[in-house]
Amino acid sequence: MTTVLAEEGARVAAGEPLLVLEAMKMEQPVTAHRAGTLTLLRARAGSTVASGEVLALIED
Repeated sequence: MTTVLAEEGARVAAGEPLLVLEAMKMEQPVTAHRAGTLTLLRARAGSTVASGEVLALIED
């Protein structure tokens, strides 16, 4: 399961949480690796994701 904490078009800071992935009752936050604009967010609330899948894109 996925919980979305940010939305496309938002300005994000490095280290800001974007998503929380849940698996086997454990939560794993996904944070921005750099500051910029979140231009693509493929994850949707409640969706499942595959290993290695690109979930977000941050551009200047």
